[in-house]
Amino acid sequence: MSAKIEIPEALKADIPANRWGKVLAATPIVMTVIATLLAGLSSSEMTRAQYDRSFAAQLQSKAGDQWSYFQAKRLRAALQRNTLDVIRGTTSAPPLDAKALDARLASPAARKLLESPMGKRALECLVRGTLPPLAAEVAGNSRIAAALAAVDAGESDAAIARLLAAIKPAELESAMADATARVRAADAELRPISQAIDTLERELTAAGGAPDPLRSLVAARLTFAGQRYDTESRQNQVIAQLYELQVRQSNLSAERHHNRSQRFFYGMLAAQLGVIISTFSMAARQKNILWALAATAGSAAVGFACYVYLFV
Repeated sequence: MSAKIEIPEALKADIPANRWGKVLAATPIVMTVIATLLAGLSSSEMTRAQYDRSFAAQLQSKAGDQWSYFQAKRLRAALQRNTLDVIRGTTSAPPLDAKALDARLASPAARKLLESPMGKRALECLVRGTLPPLAAEVAGNSRIAAALAAVDAGESDAAIARLLAAIKPAELESAMADATARVRAADAELRPISQAIDTLERELTAAGGAPDPLRSLVAARLTFAGQRYDTESRQNQVIAQLYELQVRQSNLSAERHHNRSQRFFYGMLAAQLGVIISTFSMAARQKNILWALAATAGSAAVGFACYVYLFV
């Protein structure tokens, strides 16, 4: 912050008692106000830059969590498929027969599950070997899709920055909300079916008898689980990629505010120079020349600040 400017009485006596003298006397005060304003803008921009850097770090942590989920679920899906390959390569596992399974499950708990809507859906998924229909993916934002493609292609940071500049933060937040909603909807759809399948397997194991129906059920359950983990891993991948775009966008915003802070600081220095020159001009004989230099410095500071605020 600049110190308060007080004009000595000796200098006041030397200032012409006309309009020009009033302008000359007011110049240091005006320059001080401008310098103080620019110093405040510089500090504000630096604070916003620091906030954006901190926010980017938080987003990067969330992206890392989603990548961890993605990797874990991809590994689980691969484990289900590998186990299924072992079963099919070492023993017979015919396709699951719903009628044979129904005949083997005679306990009250098993009958109640098979007659329930969830039990019927679980059995249908096992017999067909596919997941139930899930919520359709919302049409994506073309600008976000282009930015994601640029990241996947390994394009330069400058090229990605140009694509991100066309994307509003609200658009990324909306895409994130849609992706998160799909994850929750899929989990609400698939989790009860997985639980019903686990119950069917336990009931069939407890029923005993020939191993073929149990092997068929295990093979169908592994198929369902592998497909489920693949689907969930892709959903986590989408969320992680969106977080990565938000990280880049927040870092770009931090860099922009940091640059603006530097430029406002330079403008403040120019205004301070105007204060010094205008103060000396009142004590010198060539007041017009020095005052013109002070006015030029102040005008340059104001113009530079407006340019930074509007265009940088």
